[in-house]
Amino acid sequence: MDPLRRSPSPCLSSRPSSPSTPPCEMLGPVGIEAVLDQLKIKVMKMGFEFNIMVVGQSGLGKSTMVNTLFKSKVWKSNPPGLGVPTPQTLQLHSVTHVIEEKGVKLKLTVTDTPGFGDQINNDNCLRPLDIEFLQRLCRTVNVVPVIARADSLTMEEREAFRRRIQQNLRTHCIDVYPQMCFDEDINDKILNSKLRERIPFAVVGADQEHLVNGRCVLGRKTKWGIIEVENMAHCEFPLLRDLLIRSHLQDLKDITHNVHYENYRVIRLNESHLLPRGPGWVNLAPASPGQLTTPRTFKACRGAHDDSDDEF
Repeated sequence: MDPLRRSPSPCLSSRPSSPSTPPCEMLGPVGIEAVLDQLKIKVMKMGFEFNIMVVGQSGLGKSTMVNTLFKSKVWKSNPPGLGVPTPQTLQLHSVTHVIEEKGVKLKLTVTDTPGFGDQINNDNCLRPLDIEFLQRLCRTVNVVPVIARADSLTMEEREAFRRRIQQNLRTHCIDVYPQMCFDEDINDKILNSKLRERIPFAVVGADQEHLVNGRCVLGRKTKWGIIEVENMAHCEFPLLRDLLIRSHLQDLKDITHNVHYENYRVIRLNESHLLPRGPGWVNLAPASPGQLTTPRTFKACRGAHDDSDDEF
């Protein structure tokens, strides 16, 4: 029997593997596990990129919170008493820093929104401007709400405020991160369900260390004592830090790239046929049944449709 005419081995099947497909029996190691080492070397060379936008009223401690998250002077705040006027228009301000820890580099970009919400009072619940803003924002980026300066509330006031915010989010269909529809398995569901129960996180920011019971802690000193940032009995800052950095950073990046950006790209492709025709213009709108389509145009249209099908 001709060896070239034998039935194909399961190893050569073009069908993608699935949990029901039995693993291929191997005669010995081939070095597949080295892929992890290759990825690690590549990551160590290239590093990571992470973008954060902080939104809230002036004076809530947004700069301190970002500095506390990364234990670095990422953002400089205006010293109190300078009488800085409230911005009349909303202008985004961004700063970029490279943070390195144990050889791993993180290119961090922080964007501030000065002036947003300074003229409204949302001490008790979400106001119309917040609701409108969050409804639009949650379709474009991952939203993680927090209760700033949680040390100004009693534990009972904090929980009551959290329940009101959670009710507002459900009532107005504001889907914050981690989104329930993206839980991939039972482990993700268990972990993310616990996080969703604590959202919005009650946080306290501080970028100074103090000596408490013979140990140095990151906290904020008041006349009642030291508020420890990393003490869950004082605030939920550790939950926010773990979500953004230690457990979900890559998932945040993946959802941003594979979901939010792809949705934006599809919308832009579908709207591009309304743009003025200029040099190099390509028709991205579906061709009518009787319209002759050039190969180049057909390829562009096919790509746009394929992208839409992938998303929906």
